[in-house]
Amino acid sequence: MKLPTPDWVALPAGQALLAALDASDGTTRLVGGAVRDGLLGLSGADIDLATRLTPQAVMQKLAAAGLKAVPTGLAHGTVTAVGPNLVAEVTTLRRDVQSFGRHAEVAFTDDWREDAARRDFTINALYADLPGGVVEDFWSGLDDLAARRVRFIGDPLQRIAEDHLRILRFFRFSARFAAVIDADGLAACTARANDLMALSRERIAMELRLLLGLPDPAATLALMLDAGIFRPVLPELDAVRLPVLARTIAVEAAAGVAPAWERRLASLLPADTRIANEVGARLKLSNPQRARITAAVQPAGAAPHWPDAYSEGAEAVIDRLFIAGDADAARPLIGWQRPKLPASGKDIIARGVAAGPEVARRLGAFERAWVAAGFPDDPARVAALLDAAADQSSA
Repeated sequence: MKLPTPDWVALPAGQALLAALDASDGTTRLVGGAVRDGLLGLSGADIDLATRLTPQAVMQKLAAAGLKAVPTGLAHGTVTAVGPNLVAEVTTLRRDVQSFGRHAEVAFTDDWREDAARRDFTINALYADLPGGVVEDFWSGLDDLAARRVRFIGDPLQRIAEDHLRILRFFRFSARFAAVIDADGLAACTARANDLMALSRERIAMELRLLLGLPDPAATLALMLDAGIFRPVLPELDAVRLPVLARTIAVEAAAGVAPAWERRLASLLPADTRIANEVGARLKLSNPQRARITAAVQPAGAAPHWPDAYSEGAEAVIDRLFIAGDADAARPLIGWQRPKLPASGKDIIARGVAAGPEVARRLGAFERAWVAAGFPDDPARVAALLDAAADQSSA
């Protein structure tokens, strides 16, 4: 089987990169997701190259070719090559000497099979010569790719012991590529679910974000919750709410809105802002991410939804309505921009209110009335609302 020639190969920087790394004689090959996705006709995968060259030789050759060489992971053999419209990671062939659950002590090698053996899944251990595209497959990855099967290389239990993150990666790749989940992989992940407790919460959050951002991860998440995968680290994720997740995904699709992993995570949580905030804190999410999830778990409330959109932002209201399954109510808010208040304190003062704290109070009264009226922009209507707010008797 041959990989279609990637577009970047035709770029001047791409040609310089391949020439510098002696790709024509098989010293350097494309590997991993770029091969897998290219065979499936998908685009967008990062450019990862595996090479027999030492990291120092890679640095020297890239510099001689006029490409920038960034020592992003020199101890583990990785150099990032940067050129016009091109970024590629180049990693020397490796074998694991000792693993520590997430980090490994590695030694460099010139054996392609040894390098392939340390990769996680068979479909990620495919190598392609460039520019010819001939694929080399040591672990029946091509068969698994054709069968849409995600399968560990070697003993799944041992591979998970080497790197606990492979539990979550197994499910993410299965959600993306697998027609049916591999039974041996599922059993191993279930047996070793407690290993997730040794991972940093940032790593867990990253994988969860990638999983929830896939087009439709509901079936995979159902398997994970049924197997208790999240129980050691995220017991708040509730299988009872899987129909809510499925409904949220369906509403997103019907509305033509891109998946939002924060919204989908909120759909799996109880309608409790305290719990949502605790989950966000445990996952070390950013303040905006935590705020979005915490807002999304709240009830959507009754129409009209414009006042809430004005005070909290349209995103928060859309999230709630999508989770509630109300696409019709959410649709007018998609792309909605918060209108600017058509008045200021000067307009209140002009109506006879003395400068001071009372002006702010009257302006606030105007703003509430203006929002309740649906944000009118007709000057006469705005003036009437200002008159009412400035009128002492209406205070």
